[in-house]
Amino acid sequence: MRRLSLLFFALATATTLSGCDYLGIEPASAIAAQRDAEGRAIGAGCRDAGRAIEDCYAMNKRAEKSSIFAGWRDMNDYMRDNKMDVVPPQAAAGSSAPDEKNLAKKATKSSSDTADSGSKSS
Repeated sequence: MRRLSLLFFALATATTLSGCDYLGIEPASAIAAQRDAEGRAIGAGCRDAGRAIEDCYAMNKRAEKSSIFAGWRDMNDYMRDNKMDVVPPQAAAGSSAPDEKNLAKKATKSSSDTADSGSKSS
Protein backbone atom coordinates (compact mmCIF):
# COMPACT_ATOMS: atom_id res chain seq x y z
CA MET A 1 0.00 0.00 0.00
CA ARG A 2 2.82 2.34 0.87
CA ARG A 3 4.62 1.67 -2.40
CA LEU A 4 1.43 2.27 -4.32
CA SER A 5 0.86 5.67 -2.70
CA LEU A 6 4.51 6.62 -3.28
CA LEU A 7 4.23 5.57 -6.91
CA PHE A 8 1.01 7.54 -7.30
CA PHE A 9 2.62 10.63 -5.74
CA ALA A 10 5.67 10.37 -8.02
CA LEU A 11 3.46 9.92 -11.07
CA ALA A 12 1.28 12.89 -10.14
CA THR A 13 4.32 15.09 -9.54
CA ALA A 14 5.94 14.07 -12.81
CA THR A 15 2.83 14.77 -14.85
CA THR A 16 2.30 18.10 -13.12
CA LEU A 17 5.85 19.26 -13.74
CA SER A 18 6.08 17.95 -17.30
CA GLY A 19 4.02 20.83 -18.64
CA CYS A 20 5.56 23.38 -16.32
CA ASP A 21 7.63 26.22 -17.78
CA TYR A 22 9.03 27.17 -14.39
CA LEU A 23 11.77 24.59 -14.71
CA GLY A 24 13.50 26.66 -17.37
CA ILE A 25 13.76 23.78 -19.78
CA GLU A 26 12.95 24.94 -23.28
CA PRO A 27 12.82 22.74 -26.36
CA ALA A 28 15.76 23.04 -28.74
CA SER A 29 13.48 24.29 -31.50
CA ALA A 30 12.34 27.23 -29.37
CA ILE A 31 15.94 28.17 -28.55
CA ALA A 32 16.94 27.95 -32.21
CA ALA A 33 13.97 30.09 -33.26
CA GLN A 34 14.85 32.71 -30.66
CA ARG A 35 18.50 32.86 -31.76
CA ASP A 36 17.41 33.16 -35.39
CA ALA A 37 15.03 36.01 -34.57
CA GLU A 38 17.73 37.82 -32.58
CA GLY A 39 20.20 37.46 -35.44
CA ARG A 40 17.68 38.78 -37.94
CA ALA A 41 16.93 41.76 -35.70
CA ILE A 42 20.64 42.51 -35.36
CA GLY A 43 21.13 42.34 -39.12
CA ALA A 44 18.14 44.57 -39.81
CA GLY A 45 19.37 47.10 -37.29
CA CYS A 46 22.83 47.13 -38.84
CA ARG A 47 21.41 47.69 -42.31
CA ASP A 48 19.11 50.44 -41.08
CA ALA A 49 22.11 52.16 -39.48
CA GLY A 50 24.08 51.88 -42.73
CA ARG A 51 26.70 49.50 -41.36
CA ALA A 52 28.44 47.04 -43.64
CA ILE A 53 27.63 43.39 -43.11
CA GLU A 54 31.25 42.65 -42.15
CA ASP A 55 31.12 45.29 -39.42
CA CYS A 56 27.91 43.80 -38.17
CA TYR A 57 29.52 40.36 -37.97
CA ALA A 58 32.50 41.81 -36.08
CA MET A 59 30.31 43.66 -33.58
CA ASN A 60 28.05 40.66 -32.89
CA LYS A 61 30.28 37.62 -32.68
CA ARG A 62 27.84 35.51 -30.69
CA ALA A 63 25.00 35.77 -33.18
CA GLU A 64 24.77 33.40 -36.12
CA LYS A 65 26.09 34.90 -39.35
CA SER A 66 23.36 33.35 -41.47
CA SER A 67 20.65 34.96 -39.34
CA ILE A 68 22.42 38.32 -39.37
CA PHE A 69 22.71 38.18 -43.15
CA ALA A 70 19.06 37.21 -43.57
CA GLY A 71 17.94 40.17 -41.47
CA TRP A 72 20.35 42.51 -43.25
CA ARG A 73 19.12 41.35 -46.66
CA ASP A 74 15.44 41.65 -45.68
CA MET A 75 15.97 45.19 -44.41
CA ASN A 76 17.97 46.06 -47.52
CA ASP A 77 15.09 44.92 -49.75
CA TYR A 78 12.55 46.76 -47.59
CA MET A 79 14.57 49.99 -47.63
CA ARG A 80 15.13 49.78 -51.38
CA ASP A 81 11.44 49.10 -52.12
CA ASN A 82 10.27 51.97 -49.91
CA LYS A 83 13.09 54.36 -50.93
CA MET A 84 14.29 54.81 -47.35
CA ASP A 85 17.61 56.35 -46.37
CA VAL A 86 19.91 54.95 -43.72
CA VAL A 87 19.64 56.31 -40.19
CA PRO A 88 23.18 57.02 -39.01
CA PRO A 89 23.91 55.89 -35.46
CA GLN A 90 24.13 58.65 -32.84
CA ALA A 91 26.97 57.03 -30.88
CA ALA A 92 30.41 56.31 -32.24
CA ALA A 93 30.76 53.03 -34.09
CA GLY A 94 33.07 51.40 -31.54
CA SER A 95 31.61 52.94 -28.38
CA SER A 96 29.96 49.72 -27.22
CA ALA A 97 33.25 47.86 -26.89
CA PRO A 98 36.16 49.78 -25.34
CA ASP A 99 39.36 49.35 -27.28
CA GLU A 100 42.74 48.62 -25.74
CA LYS A 101 44.35 51.97 -26.65
CA ASN A 102 41.73 53.98 -24.78
CA LEU A 103 41.98 51.68 -21.78
CA ALA A 104 45.75 52.06 -21.74
CA LYS A 105 45.46 55.87 -21.95
CA LYS A 106 42.97 55.94 -19.08
CA ALA A 107 45.16 53.66 -16.97
CA THR A 108 48.25 55.83 -17.57
CA LYS A 109 46.31 58.99 -16.89
CA SER A 110 44.83 57.67 -13.65
CA SER A 111 48.22 56.42 -12.44
CA SER A 112 49.84 59.77 -13.26
CA ASP A 113 46.98 61.58 -11.49
CA THR A 114 47.53 59.53 -8.34
CA ALA A 115 51.28 60.14 -8.55
CA ASP A 116 50.69 63.89 -8.96
CA SER A 117 48.27 64.02 -6.05
CA GLY A 118 50.75 62.09 -3.90
CA SER A 119 53.58 64.52 -4.66
CA LYS A 120 51.36 67.57 -3.98
CA SER A 121 50.31 66.33 -0.57
CA SER A 122 53.96 65.85 0.60
